[in-house]
Amino acid sequence: MEKISIAEELRGNSYPGRGIILGRSSDGKCAVAAYFIMGRSANSRNRVFVEDGEGIRTQAFDPAKLEDPSLIIYAPVRVLGNKTIVTNGDQTDTIYEGMDKQLTFEQSLRSREFEPDGPNFTPRISGILHAEKGGFNYALSILKSDCGRPESCLRYTFAYNSPIAGEGHFISTYLHDGNPLPSFEGEPKRIGIEGGIGEFTDLLWSSLNEENKVSLFVRYIDLETGKYESRIVNKNQ
Repeated sequence: MEKISIAEELRGNSYPGRGIILGRSSDGKCAVAAYFIMGRSANSRNRVFVEDGEGIRTQAFDPAKLEDPSLIIYAPVRVLGNKTIVTNGDQTDTIYEGMDKQLTFEQSLRSREFEPDGPNFTPRISGILHAEKGGFNYALSILKSDCGRPESCLRYTFAYNSPIAGEGHFISTYLHDGNPLPSFEGEPKRIGIEGGIGEFTDLLWSSLNEENKVSLFVRYIDLETGKYESRIVNKNQ
């Protein structure tokens, strides 16, 4: 698969929805995780990321304007030992609880399907990053409807061992804007990861559609020490 520019990918798509990036920094020293959310409705846009222990959660920016919290308030990032879980919904908790009981990433997601928000049936996208001294791997998953049919769930998992420095993979909920919104198709996209956390955060945030972007989270994890640095950017301040 050809490596593409994540900046060009995002600038050319006004609404990929929610997106996950997992990969390795250009100097090879850090595991990289990023997650962003976008919104078209007032309810979806009324959110911010806030720190929650070692992870993050979404929170209503203006609680008085919060309508339906069921699919927009959740913990996108949680940490279980040397595993970092990143998802676009409450399946973060499903993966955390499953893996805490010795289930695999894929087994943990067997109890879940795409979101019940027809006619979009938004895919559930999830990532797991396992970083420890001497080893590093990650996997990405998508649970999606079969061509918009709510009775059929397609399950795909993509695993990556010994990631290459300066490269990662990107998956989003949607191919592009539309009505209904078309689900992501194919393998996660192979992308370049350049610079430190500040540079990469700025690149991603500036590339997301100005009208639709809501929040961005980026984390760099030192593969030798396990220490991490995180950045949160919220449109609502």
